[in-house]
Amino acid sequence: MAWDSVPWFTEGGAEHSSEVARLLAYAAFAGAEGIVGIGDLRVQALATPGAAVQVGKGACAILNRAAGGQYQAYAARMPAAEQVSIPATGAAARSDLIVARIENPYSYGETWPNPADPKVGPYVHTRIISNVPKTTTSIRQVRPGDSAITLARIDLPASTSSVTQAMITDLREMVAPRRRRVVRYMHGHRTGGDSVGNVKSPTWEEFPEGCRWPIEVPEWATTATIVATWGQLAQRNARDSYGYLRAAIGPRVTPVVNFDCDWVGSAQRHTFVGGGEVSIPVDIRGRVQDAVLQGSGNPAYTGELIADAGSGMVLDIEFVEDPRQDAI
Repeated sequence: MAWDSVPWFTEGGAEHSSEVARLLAYAAFAGAEGIVGIGDLRVQALATPGAAVQVGKGACAILNRAAGGQYQAYAARMPAAEQVSIPATGAAARSDLIVARIENPYSYGETWPNPADPKVGPYVHTRIISNVPKTTTSIRQVRPGDSAITLARIDLPASTSSVTQAMITDLREMVAPRRRRVVRYMHGHRTGGDSVGNVKSPTWEEFPEGCRWPIEVPEWATTATIVATWGQLAQRNARDSYGYLRAAIGPRVTPVVNFDCDWVGSAQRHTFVGGGEVSIPVDIRGRVQDAVLQGSGNPAYTGELIADAGSGMVLDIEFVEDPRQDAI
């Protein structure tokens, strides 16, 4: 019989194989692995640094990498935080990986030790993979055949027995990180237009007026990638213009881009693109914040750029859920 004879789910007292159950987990996680919630299984130094770290509670999906384990995944949970001892270093520095690993001796001939009680295991453990290269970011680089996910790397200096938070690099990835894209656009402006530049002192202002939109920040967002476009701004006055452009979401602002437009004897139009990645603090998640395009002039220049009926402005924001960017 070529089929695994009992699919999920049948009646009549049929017994389903563990492989079919793991297939169901694989399909539920869409073939991905990682932590389930953004704060799950975070590795942190102890409140008073010592020869151990704390791994927070949480849940995860781990692919079965045993030979013959294709289309199979494990779903594992840790309902309480765990303290894991970290050996001290000697005369040399050392880097260790902290991983969550499945050790199932009944899966396709894997050689893990049998648990004392097959009914209760344990089959999942927090493990230390010691003395890895300092550039290591995944257990796949050092033990590609393990059914495991990477939680963190600890870079210990020589002659060190206490782990501080600065020594811990968060390497967690989510099984299904969320993303949400929001795009706002304003075509043209009032007849007189709105200008930037020709100021006595540099001050950030909404530019052009009207490029302010209330946006609900997702409660799970940790970062936002922002791309702002000021399209076809007009330079009509016979003076050089110089200044700055940026975008903001609530209290977070993007890196500044400059505009530097020399008068060349005739009217011109210019397009500028700015933006960058900004962190999303906990206190604005799940709340409505103003997203704004902003500009400022340089007092040494008296030229202006104008957003008028021929201009077009775009604000493109992608909110991202990333456990490594989450504030503790």
